[in-house]
Amino acid sequence: MDFSSTLRQLSKAQKPAKGVSVYARFVNRPAGRLLAATAYRIGLSPNHVTAVSALITFAGVFATALLPPSHALGQWVSLALLLGFALDSADGQLARLHRLTSLSGEWLDHVVDCAKLLGIHVAVLVSFYRFFDLPRPALLVPVVFQFAAVLLFFGGILSEQLRRRMGDVSAGPVHAPSAVRGVALLPVDYGLLCLIFVFLGNQKLFVVLYVALLAVHVVSVPAFLVKWFRELT
Repeated sequence: MDFSSTLRQLSKAQKPAKGVSVYARFVNRPAGRLLAATAYRIGLSPNHVTAVSALITFAGVFATALLPPSHALGQWVSLALLLGFALDSADGQLARLHRLTSLSGEWLDHVVDCAKLLGIHVAVLVSFYRFFDLPRPALLVPVVFQFAAVLLFFGGILSEQLRRRMGDVSAGPVHAPSAVRGVALLPVDYGLLCLIFVFLGNQKLFVVLYVALLAVHVVSVPAFLVKWFRELT
């Protein structure tokens, strides 16, 4: 297949847009589709794409922890994290294109996702400690954010797996994705977290944005846990 034919096939193999943010639907998935088509053309496997995603993401993570914050660093880190996120979408799309979805590939994808969530908040914690003029209690902010983000990730993945085991009995008729829900989910989208690293060189603004996203996550955790529990019940 040529590149345009590959893109068309990938468009037909998309996951439903229900339950995803506007960033995932209109930015990350289309970017992942382009990357998946490129990977297909050069002969990469889905696991290769997952590995590249991890390498690029953790380059940004280590740079955040080890280098003094600056505008240039923030732009580079944000780009690395966003590219890693797009490649995270690309590996699944490529697997569906190849019809090579596997338990090992899905396991690897989820392990990398969990590792990047753990890593990015550890990197912020280290950066806060080394380079930011903050009171010591502020170091708890990345710790709480990490706890909330990983709990949301694990709860969502586990709910999805259990619904599969039940044959997705809770699924009703397929409806068009809600634009309101897509916007409401934006603050808990990993892509928005990646974007705020653009402001890493402006310490006050970065801290304000980071704390604002933390607040949304803390409020969202009990809401999502109750929702998933009711769906499984």
